[in-house]
Amino acid sequence: MTSVIEAAPLTNSLTAGKLPKRSSLWILLASWAVTAAFFVVLNLAGAVDGFNVVGTVFFGTVLYCIAIYVFSRAVEGSRKATDRLMTALVTAAFVIALLPLISIIYTTVVNGLPAFLTPTFFTSSQRNIVGEGGGVLHAIMGTLLITGMATLISVPIGLLTALYLVEYGRGKLARAITFFVDVMTGIPSIVAGLFAFALFALLFDDPGIRFGFGGAIALSVLMIPVVVRSSEEMLKLVPNELREAAYALGVPKWLTIVKVVLPTSIAGIVTGIMLSIARVIGETAPLLIIAGFTASMNYDLFSERMMTLPVFVYNQYASQGADAQAYVDRAWAGALTLILIVMLLNLIARIIAKIFSPKFGR
Repeated sequence: MTSVIEAAPLTNSLTAGKLPKRSSLWILLASWAVTAAFFVVLNLAGAVDGFNVVGTVFFGTVLYCIAIYVFSRAVEGSRKATDRLMTALVTAAFVIALLPLISIIYTTVVNGLPAFLTPTFFTSSQRNIVGEGGGVLHAIMGTLLITGMATLISVPIGLLTALYLVEYGRGKLARAITFFVDVMTGIPSIVAGLFAFALFALLFDDPGIRFGFGGAIALSVLMIPVVVRSSEEMLKLVPNELREAAYALGVPKWLTIVKVVLPTSIAGIVTGIMLSIARVIGETAPLLIIAGFTASMNYDLFSERMMTLPVFVYNQYASQGADAQAYVDRAWAGALTLILIVMLLNLIARIIAKIFSPKFGR
């Protein structure tokens, strides 16, 4: 007696209540293709100027959300269709959030790369330059000096304040400090610049005072609350068991903080500090008020005006000379330089956080 093995019946995924594999990807690509064709037709008809890549991705993603819901509801039912719609909306939100960033980076690179690649852009200043040529060396040096001084001022104050709030602060004083830190977090940057200008104008009795150290003070007003908040949150993440174990061994509190608390939270603290630097390095208004602008090199924070990259970009765009295109190109190149510096700071923050993470420490 022989047994007969019957083959499993073939089923079509469309009739089995399930969309084919990779259907979401193909529907997304089809949606982008349809939207792209629509913009091509508009371009040929003269309704729009050029092909709109951002519009294609945006409206194509919106069309994908509608299409995936319709197809899934027709094949898989309302429950699965709702699940696919929510997934599509989350994906669409991610794509839409990236569009401004990608658009800014693309526009800055395209417009700033010609001047960025000139031989003198990083080796000279704008002294005696009225047309093409010149460079951004004086602005880069001013940015590094002012931001570095602001960091030297802000990090000790911010870190010690965070240590007080977490390790020692109790009662009304701690609550008052927390309240004022929250208030300082929301201070407009131009107010910080006006504060620094008024402070030094009164101290030196000079209503026209402009110098780099004043810009560092203005930036430190903006940096301190960020450093305090980020450091405070990192210090709170240190388990209390580590502190209690040190106290049980007879270690004083200050030594526990230095040897246990700070090494455990150093990765997060350094990351917060680097992000606070990236947050203030692009400020224009406070530096325009107190640091001013100049076309010459200045290495002295305590004397004369000092140029910075954000003010350089503003000045090149707002005060165009006879060759306006050269000024605009330098403004875009300065913006590209600033973006690269901020990206480098964020990369350094990630590397430092990985190196000093507790799992890699002793």
